[in-house]
Amino acid sequence: MKTNLFIDGTWRPAADGRTFTVEDPATEQLLARVADGTIEDALAAVAAADRALPAWSARSPRERGEILRRAFELMIERRDAIARLIVQENGKAWRDAVGEVAYSAEFFRWYAEEAARALGEVSTAPSGNNRILVQLQPVGVSLLVTPWNFPAAMATRKIGPALAAGCTVVLKPASATPLTAVAIAEVLADAGVPAGVVNVVPATRSSAVISAMLRDSRVRKLSFTGSTEVGRLLLAQAAERVVSCSMELGGNAPFIVLNDADVDAAVQGAMIAKMRNGGQACTAANRFYVQRGIAPAFVTKLVAAMAALKMGNGLDEEVGVGPLVNAEARDKVQELVEDAVARGARVRLGGKTPEGTGFFYPPTVLDGVPCEARVLSEEIFGPVAPIVEFDDENDAVRLANDTEYGLVSYLYTKDLALGLRLAERLDAGMVGLNRGLVSDPAAPFGGMKQSGIGREGGHDGLLEFMEKKYVAVEW
Repeated sequence: MKTNLFIDGTWRPAADGRTFTVEDPATEQLLARVADGTIEDALAAVAAADRALPAWSARSPRERGEILRRAFELMIERRDAIARLIVQENGKAWRDAVGEVAYSAEFFRWYAEEAARALGEVSTAPSGNNRILVQLQPVGVSLLVTPWNFPAAMATRKIGPALAAGCTVVLKPASATPLTAVAIAEVLADAGVPAGVVNVVPATRSSAVISAMLRDSRVRKLSFTGSTEVGRLLLAQAAERVVSCSMELGGNAPFIVLNDADVDAAVQGAMIAKMRNGGQACTAANRFYVQRGIAPAFVTKLVAAMAALKMGNGLDEEVGVGPLVNAEARDKVQELVEDAVARGARVRLGGKTPEGTGFFYPPTVLDGVPCEARVLSEEIFGPVAPIVEFDDENDAVRLANDTEYGLVSYLYTKDLALGLRLAERLDAGMVGLNRGLVSDPAAPFGGMKQSGIGREGGHDGLLEFMEKKYVAVEW
């Protein structure tokens, strides 16, 4: 297990020799001590990325694509080892961790193919006096900041398109889950990525390290996944140098179930949308709006499905719910549940922090949740499903859109035409129509309003790391 910084193709300790601890949230035991990057280390990584940029961007798209293809193959070969790391530092259930590795690897495969698709344009100016030539060029050294909840997928979703576009990168992973990022750096090095093209700097002094890199004139791109609160701060800092930004921020996803929906299919979709990674996802269903006629059946079946999940250490393959990432996250979930109950919500399942070791919180279902409850307006980031009944589909749309966020919405109905009409009215960058999962490497992932700027995945993800250059030419 590598625990040092990865800068300019070498593994090195922090400049001041400091380390920080990574703990297993299921056991609360020490997992590893990781080099704690300094500002000096971060700027050394930027310098390495800048030196490597000309040669890497000059490589043919096919060459870059072949290296990414090899990285995909290595991730699949090392699936279980990387999944184990994810379980140990993140707390994810084994099946979720294995799924994340497979999903993460797909970004390398997708962008291995997209590398050759950075196509420009040639057209005749309307006046007929000249040609309009548009080229796509790599934006340059890119700073990638990733969260703890999907430590592999959030890294590859950024690294893949950046490398395909011809950019070099510095990855700053979350300090709660640095080991997965370091393992991915090892995969990329073994796949043939040249020294300096990918650099990984774990650090607990996140604000100072990131700010120093954003102030460096060699950094031309910031791609951030995390909370809206932190995203606003980074946007303000990036504005000082007009750094190009892609921001994938918070969510408050509504899950709407209409009276004509297939109840079993809706519950199955709800379990995916709510319980993936124990609810610790920006795409997690946060608010359940269920039409009154179908509500009793939906609640009964959702309670049964949630109750059937085994809670425990994710290394046990029968476990469906692992711990939350830390004590603070667990306590925040309990606080939201208690607030809802105090305002009149009914606990149908769970609702109480268990005693013992580990940051566990049980699958919880609340119904009769009043609209003023915090659990409906704040990201839960835990295995809690608050249910609100509604009468009219217009009410559902109004309730769903009543938030500053707009990442994803879920909608279940057998009437496809109605579903598509409502999907157009939902303020969300993505809609799961009769599906509890929207993430796909081939699709543009991103939100509206305060859920972000730009898109990751698909061809759009490649364009986020490229600049358009227009040349007016006559021939």
